[in-house]
Amino acid sequence: MMTWLAKNGLGEDAIDLLTQFKKTGMKPDGRMFIGVLSACSVLGDIDEGMLHFESMIKDYGIVPSMDHYVKVIDMLGSTGYLDEAFEFIEKMPLEPSVNIWETLMDLCRVHGHMGLGNRCAGLVEQLDPSRMNEQSKAGLLPVKPSDLAKQKEKKKLASQSLLEVRSRVHEYRAGDRSQPNTDKLYVELRHLREQMKEAGYIPETRFVLHDIDHESKKEALLAHSERLAIVDGLLNSPVHSPIRIIKNLRVCGDCHTALKVISKIVGRELIIRDAKRFHHFKDGLCSCRDYR
Repeated sequence: MMTWLAKNGLGEDAIDLLTQFKKTGMKPDGRMFIGVLSACSVLGDIDEGMLHFESMIKDYGIVPSMDHYVKVIDMLGSTGYLDEAFEFIEKMPLEPSVNIWETLMDLCRVHGHMGLGNRCAGLVEQLDPSRMNEQSKAGLLPVKPSDLAKQKEKKKLASQSLLEVRSRVHEYRAGDRSQPNTDKLYVELRHLREQMKEAGYIPETRFVLHDIDHESKKEALLAHSERLAIVDGLLNSPVHSPIRIIKNLRVCGDCHTALKVISKIVGRELIIRDAKRFHHFKDGLCSCRDYR
């Protein structure tokens, strides 16, 4: 419960569960502290997270596992404290695993700290070369071992989003023009883009990895799968009802910004489950507090 509350951006509720559990007189175990650290990561509350980490050791005699250290690195790195995360790794009583360095590498790339990210990438490749593919070597977020079983299917589906509308499932790919209402979707997308511009939205074209000109990059962002799904949902679902989408990849930084703006413009809640977590977009804000 704690872990999934945290994944939905409800970090306070997750920590409240720990407090309630302690009041019963029961003793939390190491697995519960994994949930607590996840919650503190969602909240961006490093101080409380470190207090729980220290309490786990001093008050409950739990020896931190590598999973606990990974969660601490994720908590520090998600909030932008990347150098502090590196210092924490250097002081660990255990030899850092490949998961430690891979977690920090990914977070460095999310935050644009490429120097430290490349340093971590070198350590990941040294410890387990299978973790590094051509994309990760080029500085992009790599495919994790847990995803390898899904890789064949992902290649088949490409960047895809699923939208459930009136008990039917609709599937979208980036740049998709196979839908029967394609023309209507793109007209609505461009209309929505004009409203977004007026609200202050500026496309972040660095998230387009193809070697194309600036205007083409803006068009590519416009046709990302989750935006097509959102527009179709706006056109075909009851007014003011939430729109729920499942995405098989992580939401890119530009789409994350765009969806916050869209949620405010249309006055609807947009619930997106990407490869990492749930995002609840409402009134121009996201439940993840921008710790993607």
